[in-house]
Amino acid sequence: MEAGEAAGAVLFLLAAAVSLLAAVSTGALDFTYLVTVVGEGSSTSPGSGGGAWWREAWVGARSRAVAPALQVGVWACMVMSVMLVVEATYNSAVSVAARLVGWRPEWRFKWEPLGGGAGAGDEEKGEAAAAAAYPMVMVQIPMYNELEVYKLSIGAVCGLKWPKERLIIQVLDDSTDAFIKNLVELECEDWASKGLNIKYATRSGRKGFKAGALKKGMEWDYAKQCEYVAIFDADFHPEPDFLLRTVPFLMHNQNVALVQARWVFGKTSSFDMSLRLPFAVLASGKVSLLTRIQRTFLDYHFKAEQEAGSATFAFFSFNGTAGVWRTEAINDAGGWKDRTTVEDMDLAVRATLKGWKFIYLGDLRVKSELPSTYKAYCRQQFRWSCGGANLFRKMIWDVLVAKKVSSLKKIYMLYSFFLVRRVVAPAVAFILYNVIIPVSVMIPELFLPIWGVAYIPTALLIVTAIRNPENLHTVPLWILFESVMSMHRLRAAVAGLLQLQEFNQWIVTKKVGNNAFDENNETPLLQKSRKRVNLPEIGLSVFLIFCASYNLVFHGKNSFYINLYLQGLAFFLLGLNCVGTLPDHCCF
Repeated sequence: MEAGEAAGAVLFLLAAAVSLLAAVSTGALDFTYLVTVVGEGSSTSPGSGGGAWWREAWVGARSRAVAPALQVGVWACMVMSVMLVVEATYNSAVSVAARLVGWRPEWRFKWEPLGGGAGAGDEEKGEAAAAAAYPMVMVQIPMYNELEVYKLSIGAVCGLKWPKERLIIQVLDDSTDAFIKNLVELECEDWASKGLNIKYATRSGRKGFKAGALKKGMEWDYAKQCEYVAIFDADFHPEPDFLLRTVPFLMHNQNVALVQARWVFGKTSSFDMSLRLPFAVLASGKVSLLTRIQRTFLDYHFKAEQEAGSATFAFFSFNGTAGVWRTEAINDAGGWKDRTTVEDMDLAVRATLKGWKFIYLGDLRVKSELPSTYKAYCRQQFRWSCGGANLFRKMIWDVLVAKKVSSLKKIYMLYSFFLVRRVVAPAVAFILYNVIIPVSVMIPELFLPIWGVAYIPTALLIVTAIRNPENLHTVPLWILFESVMSMHRLRAAVAGLLQLQEFNQWIVTKKVGNNAFDENNETPLLQKSRKRVNLPEIGLSVFLIFCASYNLVFHGKNSFYINLYLQGLAFFLLGLNCVGTLPDHCCF
């Protein structure tokens, strides 16, 4: 057991203890009503008026069957809520502590600059001896009909500072559009004429999707000569010094398999302007409300979850792009597999079980694009959530019997990484807040502990905001948006766990590319799409608005109608595909 793992376990126990102590000291933790008194809240008595018999029958069925069944669901959600808040508190506490003490991966892993950091100069002077000190690196760019972004991604990778004779750029084009394939091939030929060692690779089919393309790319003879492999999706644009900052970690630490960089989203002008590649990640040339909310979600993932996993257990999920792998580790873990829609997470877990370690560099940022439409984002989240849950099902036994992983890391992987994040989080978010709480306004016998429906959500809001202070103004909208997304994530998690028909669907996220830079593209804050409405969202909005109206007219023990109206409005707007952009003066 390493010191980092022991520290992670201690911090997790402290997070749980602090959460429990805070709940007890404030009087929030109250289990007085584990079983609700049957019939409480009923004011109907036999013979009280016309039609009393059916009201009495409903009250009896409600108190004897409906309320007890829902009460079981309430306490199951309370248990899951506690699991979730402890996990979130732990991640935020570790990441905040790491920032406060100035923790850096160099404290744990050796890093030294290559050639005194003069990689570009060595290349220009053509000093063979200096170039030989650089290992062979291959950069893979998987693509699929990427008309809008292929020039940007290829240009960015070709601008990396690394000796030309020690760098191979491999464009894996799975495009089905012959016109786009031709454009991509011509772009590769253009860069090859400038002296870049760039390879254009295609397949006869799309078996395995991205995992299949990456696997096929590793089978080429020139790929086998490379010690390290960097991967960038077609909408990612690394800075020129990316390899100079990541590869030394792999060279000087033979037990490290992966170095992962952070994604960033927002306009910037720091990109190499000589390539004439203006960059803005958000749709329509202006910052979108949809992409603002996505940024809040992903910023927490990188700032809290990835940093916490890296600082303690040296384990986290590979994000599928903006990372560098050791070729030996990929082969040792069994290579790329297409058994799930999260081939990146699959490889990361298998490599960890072989004893490899990962490094996350939060200060190394790679610009990227976010899904610009609600439909595209839903498909992306479904793929991620379904694949993660399905991988949990496939890997439980492998994790338990792994011999090169400590017991603490196994617990962290199964409990925190898989169970809480992939199953518990979407389940409690949808079932408690979109089903049980709305229904409770019509069932007075149902007991909802205040600590579970008020204090825990508040605590989750605080620990999220701590690591995202710059996104604080979007948090209310993010909460409502996540309420809607919980429906899709829970459906995806169930499909993955049960391996339903859609569990292995793969739909490539539509990119915006240069269309994002049209400064004349003006749209309102909420713009209805011409595409069909989303019936599940509309149905949930009707249900939530009905429950809110019932609660407003017939006041019971609890008043949730304000929250329910807001949730219903969020479901309704997204059900109509209402998306748009914010004006420039609101951008950050």
